[in-house]
Amino acid sequence: MNNLNFKITEESELIRVDQALAGLLDRAGNKLSRSYIQKLIKDGSITVNGIIVKPSYILNYDDEVVCDIPEAKPLEIVPENIPLDIVYEDDDLIIVNKPKDMVVHPASGHYTGTLVNAIMYHCGDKLSGINGVLRPGIVHRIDKDTTGLLIICKNDKCHNAIADQLKVHSSKRIYHALCWGNIKEDEGTVNKPIGRHPTDRLKMAVNEKNGKEAETHYKVLERYGDATYIELKLKTGRTHQIRVHMASIGHPLLGDPLYGRSKDPYLKYGQLLHAKSIGFIHPGTGEEVFFDSELPGYFTKIIESLRK
Repeated sequence: MNNLNFKITEESELIRVDQALAGLLDRAGNKLSRSYIQKLIKDGSITVNGIIVKPSYILNYDDEVVCDIPEAKPLEIVPENIPLDIVYEDDDLIIVNKPKDMVVHPASGHYTGTLVNAIMYHCGDKLSGINGVLRPGIVHRIDKDTTGLLIICKNDKCHNAIADQLKVHSSKRIYHALCWGNIKEDEGTVNKPIGRHPTDRLKMAVNEKNGKEAETHYKVLERYGDATYIELKLKTGRTHQIRVHMASIGHPLLGDPLYGRSKDPYLKYGQLLHAKSIGFIHPGTGEEVFFDSELPGYFTKIIESLRK
């Protein structure tokens, strides 16, 4: 337990206790998020003049704030016997067809049931460690509701080689998606920088001032009136790139809860996006390899219903 006491000065008076503590604790070498500070206050681990207060309590000059901060516990990621759809495997890498609703690696709110938990059970300690204990073997990722192919690296040499190919965009990644609206041109390119959304921390956005270069090429496969089935190739790999780019040209993905239509009958499926194919130079053999996958069943059923 880390015990810290603060005597409130003019600098911190007339400010909410949670807001003031964010700065005071940071300067004391304990950088904590405001939400975590609020949790500590509600749990009674932070008191003002010996009294448990609300996070909204306004501090007064000479108030005494006592903080009992629990020691951080190392996070242990546990291997789990979760079935995997393995498309290919050798001593260097595994190609996995990730299902819908599976998070790629542990993060806040998702410490079990992830692809990493499943891969750790399957591979044991034979995974690259470059991305640390939370992301062993993970060299790239896709969103929870996006399905399709991912490369998992079993050693650091393989990881570095694949990461370099992703960085210089020499790997071939092909996605299939359903988007709203009837795209009239047979193919096109969206070249718009992507960065954090200015007001919504959950979203990315086209950001001309602070965004990073992002380029997506799309090709129409089929048209269904108010929806279009498309193939997409990425030159870059920004977070939510396809979803942001297609929404930016007025064709958001069907089922997309962040960037799509508010009244969308496909929201229960999540964004209709599938990482269908991936090609790269195999680090072990030096040969070019290419892997393909089938669309998930619910995806093909939606296409069939749109055709009718």
